[in-house]
Order: sequence, then structure tokens, then C-alpha cells
Amino acid sequence: MDIPAHSLCDNAPMAKSRYADCLGSARFLMVLSSLSPLFVLWAIRGNDLVRDRWFVSICAAFAILPTIALWWRIRTARKAGEKRLIQVGSVESRRNDVLAYLFALMLPFYPSNLEGWREFAATLVALGLVIYLFWRLNLHYMNLWFAVFRYNVVAVIPPPSDNPYSGRDEIVLITHRRTVHPGESIYAYRLSDTVRIEAELD
Repeated sequence: MDIPAHSLCDNAPMAKSRYADCLGSARFLMVLSSLSPLFVLWAIRGNDLVRDRWFVSICAAFAILPTIALWWRIRTARKAGEKRLIQVGSVESRRNDVLAYLFALMLPFYPSNLEGWREFAATLVALGLVIYLFWRLNLHYMNLWFAVFRYNVVAVIPPPSDNPYSGRDEIVLITHRRTVHPGESIYAYRLSDTVRIEAELD
């Protein structure tokens, strides 16, 4: 039985609050996961301020753990049956967001060097700004692993109706489909408050 995601918590205010916190945490971890190539680049580049074994270990943790959390979130959504019907009103491509993603990945090469603590601190502040912007502007779906596994990312705008299953807000759909057409109905699992991954048949 497919359970709309909003019904999981509608009759339990505390559970609803915890579920909202879970989705917020999932969105933040998805941001960190999307930046995993950046941490790999940092680990390769290294710096003269922190010993390699510590610096590489920290970068590896930021590259690997959030990605594991992302796939755990996908697995949890499937096991919990957090399937939701999306009514497609119109579709927009998200390929232009790749430019912002590539800009973020260039962050390790922003300073001329990382030999001083001021340069290192400036880079960390820049990283914090990128993470905040990705989180605030809902760009957490930009993930290299989705491309590796041949997923496409599109923005789906539901039709202007009172359909409780789709709502009226823009939804980012992660799907193996090459194209999504207006008028289609698609079942998808909820990963965050704005991101869904299509529930495909086995």
C-alpha cells in the first residue's frame, strides 16, 4: 500500500516535527554529498598547514559519509513506502545549474596557495558560503553520483489544482527517463522537502 508522505505525520504533531527535521538533515547531507568531488580534490592537493594523514582523513570522511547517508536515505524511503504521486503540469530542465556546480568544484583552486592560515581560513569561509547557498537555494540534488548512475534531473511543476498528492510547489525529480512530458503521473520517493526519486518497477 502506497502512503502519501504527508500522511505519515499529519495526526502526530511531534512525529511531524521529527519528520521535518529528518528531511532538513537529509537535505544538508545531500549538499555535502554533492560536494564530495571537491573534498577528493582537496585531499589530492593537500596543504602545508595540516598533516596529510589528518587532512586526507577529514576530506575522505566528508566525501564518503554524506554519500553513504544519501543512499541510506533512498533505501529508507523505499522501505518506509514514502511513495508519492506527482502530477506533471510542466517541465523545466536543470542543466543550467551545472555551471553553479562546476564553480563550486573549482573552490580548491580559488587561492593561489594554502600556505598560510589566512588563505586556508578564507577557503573554509568560501566553502561555508557554497554549502549555505546550495542548501538555501535547493541545489542539493546536484550530485555526481546521479550522473554516474545515468539519472536525469528535471524540475516538475504540478498543474494548478488542489491535488493533495502533488501540491503546487516545484519538485525536482530524479529519474532514468530521458524526457518527462506534461500530463504524466509519476510515482516517486521523497528524499527531501523538494526532491523526489522516481519509484521504478523492478
